[in-house]
Amino acid sequence: MEIIEIQKKASVVNSYLAEIRDVNIQKDPLRFRTNIERLGMLMAYEVSKSLDYEVRDVVTPLGVSNVNLPIDKIVVGTVLRAGLPMHSGVLNVFDRAENCFVSAYRRYTSEDRFEIELEYVATPSLDGKVLLMVDPMLATGMSLAKTILALRKYGKPKHVHVMSIIGSPEGIENLKQTIQDIDVTLWIGAIDTHLNEHKYIVPGLGDAGDLAFGCKI
Repeated sequence: MEIIEIQKKASVVNSYLAEIRDVNIQKDPLRFRTNIERLGMLMAYEVSKSLDYEVRDVVTPLGVSNVNLPIDKIVVGTVLRAGLPMHSGVLNVFDRAENCFVSAYRRYTSEDRFEIELEYVATPSLDGKVLLMVDPMLATGMSLAKTILALRKYGKPKHVHVMSIIGSPEGIENLKQTIQDIDVTLWIGAIDTHLNEHKYIVPGLGDAGDLAFGCKI
């Protein structure tokens, strides 16, 4: 699994990362969602550089222009609910993409132990297509890994790009080990230091779903 950490190269991405982490700025849900959407757009642009292209003629009012255009068929997949703003940003860039939605949640078996449950999958065929799997927080990696494995029955993608904003070393390693037989590139904004006892990323930003959409019961 190839890993590309976006923040290693200085860009405006770092400004948006700082704002979604900032304990004061992140209290504004609209600003938080907007920054997540912006990060989705910027990361989608980076991913676009890895796609396959071909030169096509585009007729203008004054002549013909030769343009190098992407030819891959794209499916943008999201783990609900935290992934929705980022999905929107990615879709703003890949505006002709198909869409895949997966509902996954932590089912706690004890105070500090949980299993990932998948409740709902809505997806087109993935055969021969490029799957962009969006999940802003790569904590344990269990949700993404289980989702990617579950999607195999819907076809074999040409390539899988996992897009996350913040991740942990533990989650990345777990993802790498679980899906090692699948051709995957991980695009990640920042890799933080560790997971705490509750499996949240440290320093992280808190609960992305709650910050974007409000607390759940």
